[in-house]
Amino acid sequence: MSGFKDMVAADNINVFLNFDEFAEKRTVIYDGVTYDGLDHNGIPVVLSGLKEKDRRQLVSDHVQGLYLVSSVLHCAIDDLGGNQPEKGARISINDEESGGGFFREFYVASSVCEIGMLRIELEAIDE
Repeated sequence: MSGFKDMVAADNINVFLNFDEFAEKRTVIYDGVTYDGLDHNGIPVVLSGLKEKDRRQLVSDHVQGLYLVSSVLHCAIDDLGGNQPEKGARISINDEESGGGFFREFYVASSVCEIGMLRIELEAIDE
């Protein structure tokens, strides 16, 4: 890597994925594997934009009261064992830090890896 890319990679780990700055410990389940870090309390992630919006309905769709939940997950690719989630795959993330709570299941809408960081756009249907 170049000097600039090395600095960006270091900042990703030391600032963006720092628990005192932006990151939270969450457990992620992808492709049947649980990623919860060495201490089993979670991996550093930044989960942003968790919001609900009315989902687009087709003319033949008569289901009411369902919402599209969208979010963006940022984490180091190394924390997911070097795996980049594929579009359409399922991924589950717990809703509380340090491994507890309820797991919310999402579908991967898109996934990009740059300089060792994953940016995964997530979607789910919720009531």
